Amino acid sequence: MKDNKTFRLKNKSSKPRKVKSDKPLEEIIKDLKTGQKGDSSNYREQSLKIHGLICAKCGREFDIKNKYMLTVHHKDGNHSNNPQDGSNWENLCSYCHDDEHSRAVLGDYLHGERG
Repeated sequence: MKDNKTFRLKNKSSKPRKVKSDKPLEEIIKDLKTGQKGDSSNYREQSLKIHGLICAKCGREFDIKNKYMLTVHHKDGNHSNNPQDGSNWENLCSYCHDDEHSRAVLGDYLHGERG
C-alpha cells in the first residue's frame, strides 16, 4: 500500500498549495537534489553542459567537487519553460540565485504587489 503524502509548495503569489504524490518521501528528496521533476528531462545537467560550471552573475568558477552550489535560474520565471537550447536558463551560484529572487520580492513589495 502506497502512502499518499501531501506537500505544500509555494506558487508565485506565495500562497501555499497542496500537491499529492504517490512517491515515497526519500525519492522526492532525491529528485529535488538532482534537479529532476518526475519523468521530465534533467534540465540542470543540460544547463551545466551548455553554460559551463560558472555563475552567470558573479563569474565564480566551479568544479566537480562544488558544482552542487550551482543552480539553474529560469530567466522568465516559468519552471516549465525548458527549451533544449538553454535559452531560458542561466547558471547561478546559490548566493546569486537567492539575491536574484530577493530582488524580485523587494521590487514587488516596493510597487505594492505584495503585502
